[in-house]
Amino acid sequence: MRPQFEELDYQQTPLGEVILRRRTMQTLGDLEIYEIMLGADFLMSSLFTVVEEALSELGLAAAARSFPEQRLDVVVGGLGLGYTAKTALDHLSLKKLIVVDYLKPVIDWHEQGLVPLGQGLVDDERCSFEHGDFFQRAVKAQGVGFDSAMPDAKYHAILLDIDHSPAHLLNDQHAAFYREDELRKMTEQLHPGGIFALWSDDPPEDSFMRTLTDVFSSCETHVVPFENPILGRSSESTVYVAKI
Repeated sequence: MRPQFEELDYQQTPLGEVILRRRTMQTLGDLEIYEIMLGADFLMSSLFTVVEEALSELGLAAAARSFPEQRLDVVVGGLGLGYTAKTALDHLSLKKLIVVDYLKPVIDWHEQGLVPLGQGLVDDERCSFEHGDFFQRAVKAQGVGFDSAMPDAKYHAILLDIDHSPAHLLNDQHAAFYREDELRKMTEQLHPGGIFALWSDDPPEDSFMRTLTDVFSSCETHVVPFENPILGRSSESTVYVAKI
């Protein structure tokens, strides 16, 4: 019998300690849950995956409308427990997926099969992991884009799931990315008509929408509800979808 709580791995990173743990919740019928912690912050829980999956579904649906006759090259910023990436791989139009993550242990956990979706992502030839800073890669700060082997590559969609929201950041250094200049630099890695989609745990923010509309030809928000069994009620997050 597995214990009700296990710490599967603990590593120090430049952002602080990162922990992978597994728990069994008796109140939810002995449901097994995987969690990634960065210090005291929850990065990801397998109990809440609806919005991560919606990020891929909405982003790739928009890309498929822009490029109806093409197979899609897609970037995901933030690996977490792999739900955004897995949903992207399930999309029939997907050709290639690059997942960029700054935390090497998170990539290692997938490659070592320590998380439920890891082996499936590793075994899919369309999927590759890039250990790096998404925000630096987005603006080619060191001359390297999302794919270190193809620095001039362009993509049909870029999906971002790292910060809690554009206003609530995991790292203050990310703040510049959510401004007009850096978003414009990122669009240089998108094909004309390409899609940028972003997960946010906050309601739609008027100031960020204004920034997006200054950079992109169109932008919309989707409020995504999901059940929160911890609180015993429904919660909501936001997915922004912008087209260059």
